[in-house]
Amino acid sequence: MMTIDQLYQIFLKCGNICTDTRKIVNNSLFFAIHGENFNANQFAKTAIDNGCSYAVVDDEKFVLNEKFILVEDTLKTLQELAIYHRQQFKIPFIGITGTNGKTTTKELIAAVLSKKYNVLYTKGNLNNHIGVPLTILSVNQNTEIAVIEMGANHPGEIALLCKISHPDYGIITNIGKAHLEGFGSIEGVAKTKKELYDFIKNLQGKVFVCSDNEFLMNSSEKIERVTYGVSSESSCRGEIIESNPLLKVKWLNNNSSIEIPTNLFGFYNFENIMAAICIGSYFKVDEKNIVKAIEEYIPSNNRSQIIKTSRNTIIMDAYNANPTSMDASIKNFIHVDAENKFMIIGDMRELGNDALVEHEKILNLIESSGIKNVILVGNVFSSINKNNNIKAFVNSDEALEYLKKINPSNNYFLIKGSRGIKLEKVLEAL
Repeated sequence: MMTIDQLYQIFLKCGNICTDTRKIVNNSLFFAIHGENFNANQFAKTAIDNGCSYAVVDDEKFVLNEKFILVEDTLKTLQELAIYHRQQFKIPFIGITGTNGKTTTKELIAAVLSKKYNVLYTKGNLNNHIGVPLTILSVNQNTEIAVIEMGANHPGEIALLCKISHPDYGIITNIGKAHLEGFGSIEGVAKTKKELYDFIKNLQGKVFVCSDNEFLMNSSEKIERVTYGVSSESSCRGEIIESNPLLKVKWLNNNSSIEIPTNLFGFYNFENIMAAICIGSYFKVDEKNIVKAIEEYIPSNNRSQIIKTSRNTIIMDAYNANPTSMDASIKNFIHVDAENKFMIIGDMRELGNDALVEHEKILNLIESSGIKNVILVGNVFSSINKNNNIKAFVNSDEALEYLKKINPSNNYFLIKGSRGIKLEKVLEAL
């Protein structure tokens, strides 16, 4: 078997990792990473035929010549290669996790830091046991700071991702109800997210903590930290000026206060913005450039996007949903000063035994909101809805057909649900 050091020399020659034969870059190093329903080893020959220099496999019957590298486990080898690569760099690595807002926070942090540094940060949703190693292996000699997003839906996953990425700085955005099916309880969520703090503490690194979050403040007491938030105790202080619908914040910096208009919807994005300001300040990004980066940031990929069509205005927040983020989105929408408000709300996935009770809480909030036009989408909401004034559909295709019939116009929409519900389909009718 080839050693990691030997494989690393091959990686350096190739300079690029590929795990998908549909996205091959010439001279890449292909890793046959298995999926739930396929044996990736069978794609190794295709990878070589299409331009990869080498293919890493874990079944000897797929080794055809010297271009095929046999290992015991391709995923474990990818992770070990990432650990080895990480050890070559002395630059700051910032690990970020949390129930809600971690992707937006990561992008805001990267936008701010990029005003001064060459920043490598997690692209898309490459935040799991495969994505984090791929992100680490993208770090190169030009990288000055790395921002690594870490997602988890089972205990121990953040500890594993920390072992791979070895962050010397960390931030947990918040702890909320998500992936309860995998974690078992909110306590399970908290314990797993806290694995980032535990790693940073052992490393004698530093964490950035929202001073308004009691749990995070208590959990980080014995770690060197920089705080941000509304609290007067914060190292980096701010306030919400308005959120109607776009968020405007005030940064209280030294003896001055700076108003920052943003393109973000929702008061809950305040903490994400303050985290980016705090980290930018810590790494000595110029104040004007911090403000510019926040002002210029435009959300994408169905995360708190505001979309204006020829007939309607839409707050599109259907990349993901859990009870905590759903509650915050609806409450924020209730307070938006707009006429003809309309909500399209989809099921929240991966809640296990808590699914019914959590959906019922959201349904109660919807019924008490005073918003008359509501469509529910998904099996759970459809099964519990007993309100004749609320339309419910099993899937987004049925909801789309209904919306095409009623042809809504001059409405202000909130679209919120888990990614698996595919609420983006209904945009066609709006």
